[in-house]
Amino acid sequence: MKEDSLGHTTSKLKVIPLGGLEAIGMNITAFEYEDSIIVVDCGLAFPEDDMYGIDLCIPDITYLLDNAAKVKGFVFTHGHEDHIGALPYILKQLNVPIYATKLTMGLIELKLTEHDLIRTTKRKVVHPGQSINLGKFRVEFIKTNHSIQDAVALAITCPAGTVIHTGDFKVDFTPVFGDAIDLQRLGEIGKKGVLALMCDSTNAERPGYTPSESTIGKAFDQIFGEHKRQRLIVATFASNVDRVQQIINTANKYGRKVVIEGRSMVNVISVAEELGRITIPENTLITLDEMKNYPDDRIVLITTGSQGESMAALSRMAAGLHKKVQIKAGDLIVFSSNPIPGNEKSVSKVMNELYEKGADVIFQDTHVSGHPCQEEIKLIYSLVRPQFAIPVHGEVRHRVAQAKVARLLGYDSKHIIMMHSGDVLELSDNHAAIAGHVQNGPILVDGLGVGDVGNIVLRDRQRLAEDGIIMVVMTLGSRSREILAGPDIVSRGFVYVRESEELMDEAQEVVEDAVEKCLRGKSSDWGRIKTAVRDDLGDFIWKRTKRNPMILPIIEEVSE
Repeated sequence: MKEDSLGHTTSKLKVIPLGGLEAIGMNITAFEYEDSIIVVDCGLAFPEDDMYGIDLCIPDITYLLDNAAKVKGFVFTHGHEDHIGALPYILKQLNVPIYATKLTMGLIELKLTEHDLIRTTKRKVVHPGQSINLGKFRVEFIKTNHSIQDAVALAITCPAGTVIHTGDFKVDFTPVFGDAIDLQRLGEIGKKGVLALMCDSTNAERPGYTPSESTIGKAFDQIFGEHKRQRLIVATFASNVDRVQQIINTANKYGRKVVIEGRSMVNVISVAEELGRITIPENTLITLDEMKNYPDDRIVLITTGSQGESMAALSRMAAGLHKKVQIKAGDLIVFSSNPIPGNEKSVSKVMNELYEKGADVIFQDTHVSGHPCQEEIKLIYSLVRPQFAIPVHGEVRHRVAQAKVARLLGYDSKHIIMMHSGDVLELSDNHAAIAGHVQNGPILVDGLGVGDVGNIVLRDRQRLAEDGIIMVVMTLGSRSREILAGPDIVSRGFVYVRESEELMDEAQEVVEDAVEKCLRGKSSDWGRIKTAVRDDLGDFIWKRTKRNPMILPIIEEVSE
């Protein structure tokens, strides 16, 4: 440990977000002090629309692998996919202990079991109020509220000072399950001095306060009361156990049986019930197969698919592809969520399909956010009183909105740190500076392949999707260097050949001229011939159609 002449430490704390600062998802942040690194969260992101065939994106942990001897463990704030989803893929490269609260660990263990990692992974359940020591770090778990239970903020302390990472949170004084956020403890830590606050920015554009989750119970009561003769189908996030609890409570009140549908929903509710995080009254839950034994007005179906995911249960029902549930005229479908930015079209598509089948749809007043609005952010800043404000979690616009809130509270540009994923922030008393940048970005997962699809393959897929492909097939004599067969042109996804015969005939002439030109010039190098075909045909196609398909020349050489 470096010390100055007065005996104070001169080593700096490094904060390195490896994801999560440009979009919602893939949250992972490394904290490094001398020979110790701890990692907060390890989430995935879902692919963009132009990432054809990609299943999910996980963070690039090259920096952690390069410093593997320093990494003491992963610490988790809560159990959402954008915070735990990448862990099984990362543990296969970097197997270190993991620390999480009860429900979060239960959901992590589901994933580890699926990936056959449960026996090789050291894990410890930590309760809110407890602390753990990891190398030079001491990490305290502080109770917060969110749209999933057992969420915590983290007070991360090392010789350079204390950083509070809020995780995803809201201030809910009347939570459905458990205690309210521990504002008292945040205030106590704030009085001792906090170097930096890394605060959730997702709702920073919204004024006021986020309503309590418990207010949704009244909305469901009203819906159930007004639609007593209809079958009810409620779509919500699988992980929102409190929402499911309120739906079950209301169903029980109105004498309805409950069916849980959707693999992720079934898994989460099973874990939550096992851990005592949800209470299901006896004889309330029935299976999909038992549903036919009850009239429609005695049934509530709680399902996944509130975000319009193509393979989720509600999407399959809407498209008529679900094996056991068919949407009927008169069904009432309740969307108990808001579309995540980017999912609006998918959600709208599912709603339209439901309306086509004669169902009624409700999508207002049945959801509250799990993130803090501006007044809650101000409250946390006022309690914690950090030297430096580091807005995290969200798109750039969300983090800029939090920076504006911090300015209202008296923070200037020197004390508001706007980071990008991969930045290395060095922190010490009265000092904060971006000191470098490390490799970061999404690693693409496609089926069983992790990282084998990169930007070049993705660009090829985009080009194939947008403009199609033209294959030019020909046979050359090995001695005569003459065209023995072809060139034949095969088109897929470019034009319908039977209706574009003139264009294809002209394209064939262009190819023949390009090949003849190469052969007349005594150039028998296949590479040059392919390049000439690609260039000349590409120019011709562009001039005639203003399209840019992928052109793939295939040359076969035969001995004469």
